[in-house]
Amino acid sequence: MQPSMSLNYAASLSKYPDKGVLGKEELIDSATKVEEKVALLAEAIRRAQKIVFITGAGISTSSGIPDFRGPNGVWTLEEKGLQPTINVDFDLAKPSFTHFALNSILKSGKSCYVISQNVDNLHLKSGFPRERLSELHGNIFTERCLSCGREYLRGVPTKTIGLKKTGRLCTTLKSNNRPCRGKLVDSVLDWEDSLPWDELAESEYQCSMADLCLILGTSLQIQPVGNMPFKTKRYGGEIMIVNLQKTRMDQHADLVIHEKCDKVFKLLCSELEIKVEEGIANLPCSNELRVIKEAYRSDPPPVVKYKVKRIKVCTEDDIQSVNIKTKNDDSDKNGSTIKTTNIALKLE
Repeated sequence: MQPSMSLNYAASLSKYPDKGVLGKEELIDSATKVEEKVALLAEAIRRAQKIVFITGAGISTSSGIPDFRGPNGVWTLEEKGLQPTINVDFDLAKPSFTHFALNSILKSGKSCYVISQNVDNLHLKSGFPRERLSELHGNIFTERCLSCGREYLRGVPTKTIGLKKTGRLCTTLKSNNRPCRGKLVDSVLDWEDSLPWDELAESEYQCSMADLCLILGTSLQIQPVGNMPFKTKRYGGEIMIVNLQKTRMDQHADLVIHEKCDKVFKLLCSELEIKVEEGIANLPCSNELRVIKEAYRSDPPPVVKYKVKRIKVCTEDDIQSVNIKTKNDDSDKNGSTIKTTNIALKLE
């Protein structure tokens, strides 16, 4: 059997000794327990105003794309001299029910954001909008301009990974009505490549503002994604996990469901009365490049975040004291400056 493009991607990565813990036992909760936990998850989604989904390889295994560290993962079997039995090319893979469900939850009116560690393009194939998605490890179907940062979606996978030049030039017109002509590179990271700062900054911002961080199909062994849920917890939000294996975040989570993501989301969408549409998005043809993300500035913009942490009503003079934590990024591009401001609000 010929290796698929998804297996070739794993083989194309540089040699790296520390791939994390491989082959951890997979756990399945009882059917009764899953139903009880899904009901709790549905309640959390109903009360949440902003939701962040952090997705990993576990949401794509039902699409025929193997994971990496599971009992039948690429790297787990590699240590035994074996290859996964599932073997679907990226360009032939179809989104899973979970991919479609995330898009349907967004369409239902919920404020949602997806932080993906996958490179398989299945979130975009499901119709999930690019502006509500961070692809931190890249996308095997996209190229990015080194000059202006515009991102192009292709109809076929790139032939390289590791931010290598593809031989194409950026054709988008600049303000002077001339094409940019910046060199395009593939967007998929190799082990030592830095994460795209714009995607990373947006991911951290979304996590800090979320009322609910829902972790799907990932053991969170890769940083900095593995620590992002702490930003939600720090600002008073909830952490919930759907994964077959135990994760390092389990002890901090408000809810952990050990079950396949597709099964959980079928029960969840039924509980929420959300109809899941499973149509494939309109993608470029094989020789087409389509702009899906506009240019970014040369330096990260300052990020200012406000989050109400505690409200205390005072009896004296009918004054409501609100403790607001303000994160101001003006002095630190990593957003580490924290200021606390007390604001007195007169009750009507």
